[in-house]
Amino acid sequence: MTPDEFRRAGHAVVDWIADYWATLERRPVTSQDPPGTVAARLPAGPPEHGEPVEAVLADLDTLITPELTHWQHPGFFGYFPANTSGPSVLGDLVSAGLGVQGMLWATGPACTELETVLLDWLADLLDLPKRFRSGTAGGGVIQDSASSATLVATLVALHRAGGGRWREVGIDRRYRAYASTQGHSSIEKAARIAGLGAEGVRPVEVDPRTQAMSPAALRAAIEADVAAGVVPAIVVATVGTTSTTAIDPLPEIGAICAEYGIFLHVDAAYAGAAAVCPELRFGHAGLEYADSYCFDPHKWLLTGFDCDAFWVADTAELIEALSVLPEYLRNAATESGAVIDYRDWQVPLGRRFRALKLWFVLRWYGAEGLRAHIRSGVALAARFADRVRADDRFTLVGAHPYALVCFRLEADDEVNAELLARVNATGRVHLTHTRVNGRYTLRLAVGSPHTTEVHVDEAWTLLTDAANALLPH
Repeated sequence: MTPDEFRRAGHAVVDWIADYWATLERRPVTSQDPPGTVAARLPAGPPEHGEPVEAVLADLDTLITPELTHWQHPGFFGYFPANTSGPSVLGDLVSAGLGVQGMLWATGPACTELETVLLDWLADLLDLPKRFRSGTAGGGVIQDSASSATLVATLVALHRAGGGRWREVGIDRRYRAYASTQGHSSIEKAARIAGLGAEGVRPVEVDPRTQAMSPAALRAAIEADVAAGVVPAIVVATVGTTSTTAIDPLPEIGAICAEYGIFLHVDAAYAGAAAVCPELRFGHAGLEYADSYCFDPHKWLLTGFDCDAFWVADTAELIEALSVLPEYLRNAATESGAVIDYRDWQVPLGRRFRALKLWFVLRWYGAEGLRAHIRSGVALAARFADRVRADDRFTLVGAHPYALVCFRLEADDEVNAELLARVNATGRVHLTHTRVNGRYTLRLAVGSPHTTEVHVDEAWTLLTDAANALLPH
């Protein structure tokens, strides 16, 4: 592909994406076709001769987009948002065009230094503790996801708990990780990968009213393990749990970790973005106790997947735990000790120039634009919660401090599951579910920048229409 061919094809692709966004509202949010539909329509093998980009775009229209779940749709209220935006897409395009491999400072100086500065920008926007800034003992890095951040935090915690011996002799099952019963599944996966096994995670009970970790239960679990000769290595506290956006009490949890010398990782994958708004920083109370912290700009901050912002208070122990330096990567800049090599801050060696899309987003929207986006989502969720509260057939399940509302019909689980199925089958909206205190609960998460009051009100109308059909008159 010559530069001129690329220019023509690139214009066509950008036009296609713009048209896709412009027509999203007219599309069903999800496909209703059975598994195997796309595979059955694809050819048995690749083409023998090259094809023009127009042919590929035509197949995107006929084969691919009709069979997608459209995460950018204004009626997509499932899971948590996975937003992208025009600036983010353009930044990703530049990153792909540059093809930089940013494993070392020497392999991409601007790649490394831009990332370092952007993580400081983000730390300022969220008003994180000063110990997470570059220029201190701490600093930040972009991981692919909060799952990877949790894995890295777990590895560093085990290295610390083992007195540095983990790097030389590996780990045994005498170490323990702690998380609430509402903690993300990535916590158990990290323990498995690190060699602790699923049993290496101690689930800590939550307050049934708030779904937040019980400090008393955490202390009891730690004391029992210590008495049994088990070493408490890491506590993962969550700000904004996946099921209900519960907020674990960091001041109490942090004090317990400090008392026992336990590494504290704070997972704010979804809710951390809200802290760009000063009035939504309540979840960060006690964050000064944290050894590491992460949130996902790719969830609620208009930056396309994958982009997790991860900070540690002590970069030296992070590097000591993860660094492996073969001869073929040695270079003068690394040997000088004057640069950051982000390969030592993550599990893989290679890394894309992810900072570019974040840079584009921050430059385009500015802090006020990001705050406006977050506040809009919170206001729309509150609007929906008001509808639920006003209808005595429904009940809110827990608080809604951010932009997720959990609710259910005052009926059995089967009726609530059928309600969800009927609403999603309309193709106009997509909601998901969880279980809270054992009961089937619906979730509506606002996050798309395309979502307005009209779409939230339509979701409520669809829910009440389905409830009218399901409940006895």
